[in-house]
Amino acid sequence: MLLDHVRIALDWSSLGLSPTLVEFHGFALRWYSLAYIGGILGGWWLLGRMLDSWGAPMTRAHADAFITWATVGIILGGRIGYVLFYDFSRFAHDPLAIVRLWEGGMSFHGGAIGFTIAIFLFARVNGLDGLRICDYVACVAPLGQGLGRLANFVNGELWGRVTGSDWGMIFPGAGPEPRYPSQLFEFAGEGLLLLVVLTWLFWRTRARAYPGLLVGIGTGGFGAIRFVIEFFRQPDAQVGYLTFGLTMGQWLCLPMVVLGLWLIASSQRRVAAPAA
Repeated sequence: MLLDHVRIALDWSSLGLSPTLVEFHGFALRWYSLAYIGGILGGWWLLGRMLDSWGAPMTRAHADAFITWATVGIILGGRIGYVLFYDFSRFAHDPLAIVRLWEGGMSFHGGAIGFTIAIFLFARVNGLDGLRICDYVACVAPLGQGLGRLANFVNGELWGRVTGSDWGMIFPGAGPEPRYPSQLFEFAGEGLLLLVVLTWLFWRTRARAYPGLLVGIGTGGFGAIRFVIEFFRQPDAQVGYLTFGLTMGQWLCLPMVVLGLWLIASSQRRVAAPAA
């Protein structure tokens, strides 16, 4: 047929995207950095609005103080997680590379662990309910995750697997074969979809009255969505495929699904109490 040999793959380079927004005298402002900043500041703003509603587990003053804890937890957790989960051998030979954040390398799962530890430490120091804070934070976390995946796409990195057809996107450094734009899949699923669902549950239902329910839906939902999308994403070259042909990301998502289901199932037994 006439269209049998028509190539419908889109070349990423033709989009005119650049990892750097502006560069001035050696200083570069990169989209990935802006994604982190936007996710933290945007999440802080959304959290503030949520805290003005009924049943809040902490005050706005607490939220203002927590932003520093959150930033440190995300960065330290993300970097340490990347070292442990994805590239331990390289960092073992060059330990100082751990602090060279500008070279890249952050793990979402590590960042989530670091963030969670920061929440419970902050709650303990301030006499607050850490699980209820997690419920609120879970509702805004997809914003940062979604922005991060958009930044990955703008950077032309973390691309998907080969589509096996003429459909897809050709990324620089990934060879001539069309690949899935898995970064956009992740933006839509891990970011936009979870943000919409959790926002609706928070404002339109009494989900916040059951400690652990919202963070359970967020954690389990992310794990399930990411597990599926990993079938379209190219695994990290230094890790590849693991047991049963699953990727490191998929194995790390399985505990998230289990934890999420447990939090959802056990949430009805808990009683919410707002901050004093």
